[in-house]
Amino acid sequence: MRLARIHLQRRWEPKGKRVRVCFQLQVVPKLMDQYIERHQQVWPEMLQAIKDAGRRNYSLFLREDGLLIGYYETDDDQAAQAALDADPRTGKWEAQMSEFFVSLDGRADQGAQRLTEVFNLEDQLAQFPATRH
Repeated sequence: MRLARIHLQRRWEPKGKRVRVCFQLQVVPKLMDQYIERHQQVWPEMLQAIKDAGRRNYSLFLREDGLLIGYYETDDDQAAQAALDADPRTGKWEAQMSEFFVSLDGRADQGAQRLTEVFNLEDQLAQFPATRH
């Protein structure tokens, strides 16, 4: 499958190059208000754990039916994931958040479905010399 090849190419980008990661989860519809409330006041130690792991520009987007899309950037996604896996601050947060997700085995940060990036404006513009309009 073509998307699978693109995904593999992006996943193994060289260290030091910004990697953009987008993922999808499904929040239990009847728990959406509680999910939103928890994310309006994420624990300061959890925020720091995410930052310490090397993730930045992290956002979550939630649709009315519970579809959750997450996005973040990092220089090394495998290293960031390993750092979060080993961090006890992450384990406590993820244990409390697990009840919010539909059909998820394990922690949300480990079991989320990754989406393949197929377009990025800046990457494509960088292929062309700067022009004035």
